[in-house]
Amino acid sequence: MSDDNLLQSLVQVMNYQASHAAHATQMQLLRFWSDELARPRHADPKRLLRYGFKVYSQCDEDGIIQEIFRRIGNGNRVFVEFGVETGIECNSVKLLLEGWRGLWLDGSEANVAQIRSRYDAFCKNGRLVAIPSFITAENINTLIQQGGITGEIDLLSIDIDNNDYWVWKAIEVVKPRVVVIEYNATLRPPFSGVVPYEPTKTWNGSNYFGASLEALVRLGRQKGYRLVGCSFNGANAFFVHEAFAGHHFLDPPTAEEHYEPPRYFFSLLGAGHRPQPGPYVLV
Repeated sequence: MSDDNLLQSLVQVMNYQASHAAHATQMQLLRFWSDELARPRHADPKRLLRYGFKVYSQCDEDGIIQEIFRRIGNGNRVFVEFGVETGIECNSVKLLLEGWRGLWLDGSEANVAQIRSRYDAFCKNGRLVAIPSFITAENINTLIQQGGITGEIDLLSIDIDNNDYWVWKAIEVVKPRVVVIEYNATLRPPFSGVVPYEPTKTWNGSNYFGASLEALVRLGRQKGYRLVGCSFNGANAFFVHEAFAGHHFLDPPTAEEHYEPPRYFFSLLGAGHRPQPGPYVLV
């Protein structure tokens, strides 16, 4: 066997082994997920975790968001999301493909350039506006207004890895029915704490970031929202405005009831083939 043929055979073997390992990982994650959801804690149909699934979100947020709006109904189907990176993996891609419209903000010019290229059809027909800007509590209201959105919207999603609490606190120009926001699952209830506000500070990869779930519950209560659940990987919390929550969600709306621990490894869960969002014909 020639050197070239030997090298080709080795590459094929390595690719097969990598694919096999990836499939085995997916099976283990699905088994772990199934075993956890079979626990008595998740038996109540009002608990959102059992409805989670992933299409384009980081974890099971797509399914949880879908279930929330199934319970409270859609309004104007407008979203605002920031910290979307290149728009491949975030909480409003699925909604955009389903006919919603909205605004994406990200601090990277390169990320927004990719978004505008990848979602060219959505940008051209006015369903998506993407603005590059480093987000602070001081500029967030202006940025949202620049995106042409004010007043009541259906969904606000916040994931900027550090100042999420302070930015949500500052938002006044939109009144979302549902808020999805990152929490620091290292900080377990009943601890109520948030990193000090530093406008230019970014996440350094450690567990010193953001806000505890209890801190967000208290802020949400001040703004008229109740906690209704968290993502399985312990990354995002879901809030619904009191005007729409009714009796649709599990009580009590406390951090102790809805907290999920950090299972960040669960983000390895796939959703079939590699994601490539694009326009569909809705029939």
